[in-house]
Amino acid sequence: MIDLDFDKSGGLIPAIAQDYLTKEILMQAYINKEAWELTIKNNVAVYYSRSRKSLWKKGETSGNVQKIKEIKVDCDLDSVIFLVEQIGDAACHKGYRSCYYRSIKNNDLKITGDLIFDPKVVYKK
Repeated sequence: MIDLDFDKSGGLIPAIAQDYLTKEILMQAYINKEAWELTIKNNVAVYYSRSRKSLWKKGETSGNVQKIKEIKVDCDLDSVIFLVEQIGDAACHKGYRSCYYRSIKNNDLKITGDLIFDPKVVYKK
């Protein structure tokens, strides 16, 4: 297994999920060593939730799973890009395909992505 440098940044490193076909950036999250090992083992993206302080298998609740197609590692071994097949149309927990569904226009945030699902329904909040 590739030995990533988790020590440099306190045990977590950034992981960017990118659609392997369109190259669209879907999201950015963090992984710890355990999430990395599970991602490699199961070929499905697993992240570490900083707010919940626990592992988070992408799509476990929503069904919007990320199948790993390729992984790119930066030169310092402290950042990764997961090239994924996004199962289900949304990567963002707010219901959008990408977490980058807003753009700055005239010094204001404007929604530029399409809402795919209602998070209140999917996550029963």
